[in-house]
Amino acid sequence: HAKVVLQSWADAEWFTSRPKVAEKMTVTVFKVPGETNTDDLSPAPDAWSRPDIPLHALAMLKNPREGVPTDVPAAIDELKRKGHPLAYVGDVVGTGSSRKSATNSVLWYMGDDIPYVPNKRGGGVCIGGKIAPIFYNTMEDSGALPLEFDVSCVEMGDVIDIHPYEGKVIKGGKQVATFELKSHVLLDEVQAGGRIPLIIGRQVTKRARDALGLGPSAVFRLPTDAAPAAAGYTLAQKMVGKACGVAGVLPGQYCEPLMTTVGSQDTTGPMTRDELKDLACLGFLADLTMQSFCHTAAYPKPVDVVTHHTLPDFIMSRGGVSLRPGDGIIHTWLNRMLVPDTVGTGGDSHTRFPIGISFPAGSGLVAFAAATGLMPLDMPESVLVRFTGTMQPGVTLRDLVHAIPYVAIQRGLLTVEKKGKKNVFSGRILEIEGLEHLKCEQAFELSDASAERSAAGCTIKLAKEPVIEYLRSNVTMLKWMIAEGYGERRTLERRIGRMEEWLPQPGLL
Repeated sequence: HAKVVLQSWADAEWFTSRPKVAEKMTVTVFKVPGETNTDDLSPAPDAWSRPDIPLHALAMLKNPREGVPTDVPAAIDELKRKGHPLAYVGDVVGTGSSRKSATNSVLWYMGDDIPYVPNKRGGGVCIGGKIAPIFYNTMEDSGALPLEFDVSCVEMGDVIDIHPYEGKVIKGGKQVATFELKSHVLLDEVQAGGRIPLIIGRQVTKRARDALGLGPSAVFRLPTDAAPAAAGYTLAQKMVGKACGVAGVLPGQYCEPLMTTVGSQDTTGPMTRDELKDLACLGFLADLTMQSFCHTAAYPKPVDVVTHHTLPDFIMSRGGVSLRPGDGIIHTWLNRMLVPDTVGTGGDSHTRFPIGISFPAGSGLVAFAAATGLMPLDMPESVLVRFTGTMQPGVTLRDLVHAIPYVAIQRGLLTVEKKGKKNVFSGRILEIEGLEHLKCEQAFELSDASAERSAAGCTIKLAKEPVIEYLRSNVTMLKWMIAEGYGERRTLERRIGRMEEWLPQPGLL
């Protein structure tokens, strides 16, 4: 019987038993004109209900806006009477916070039931002229099919045929749009029920085949290798490469970098906890995972008080570090736990490391990164922002922050108008040079603002001196945390050890 089970995994029956992505998908359009941010889909005042997906979904698009029915659930029910699944469509979709609850709400109305899993849905189709990178990734993780094309050709209530293998959209018998999948592996992700199940299942299949002495499986689509670098690597590409054990990783290349630092915050923390339970995680493999309580400490609702009492032990029992309600903002603390030139993630869209690089994510991917110590990544392209000269009297740090979008608008690389929107930063890594002698706290103001540009990540090239000063101060702070009884102690001691190991021979990429 054991061999039958092993053979089943080796043959990837867990994957092949699931239906393939259809050649033609007929859907009814639920269109929200303009830009939909995650607060439209999952309003902040309703954060307390996020773990209860069906209840929280009632708040989706509850704030009045042009082009959206006042009674959204009733309008959705009306469209479903046409007999087809719904597809969420918008000009720009998913900007703003990284909250997975926004995806959960969309899929509750437009996704598919998951066998034997109540109050949660996966699958579905989401279409945008542009889909924000974190939201796109969260859709991938949930088994949805995110597509990007010009949506001016479809309106609310239209019935369209999507041909995912051919990359075309048909309405009324006529082709109205074309698209390209970000990666052909996306079709496997949809079939597997999400990117995370695919990664885990593929790994178990590989181990089963190794145990039986079999070669690599031919069942799965494999990511295509990028062409060799002709002119070397950017700073971000070197950092991600270092986390993968190679010299660099090129744009479009699939990789699974080591997650050195992972952050979780409180409005999404209960969802991250649920995701960790789904992964049967009993201990974090990420070197340091930290939980904060910065959003709910000031005016906690009754459900938040319960979270404040139960979540710290859940995190610390798995080897994580938990802050205390009232300690302050996640970024202030997480930045002071960083190791230079390493990669991490966090469940807040502003998790943008001033030293190293982070790729913020929804609670599902944050849980996966914390549990496994790895994170799936299709390496984004980079945009170089180079400052020249020196800061003049009267020029402030905020002026530097605003100079980036200001110059992009002047050059026609960024537009304010939502229709036909241009944003050279969207989905790309913002790489900043020419400000090497900024303090690390100042550098964070620039990296933090990359979230407002919808960038996938941000790096800032800094000199050694401010980084050395920062780490010495941070070592002192972590030792203070241990003295004050913060846990988990061994995790803090391990991080202190890594910082003290770097300081005698400081080297930056």
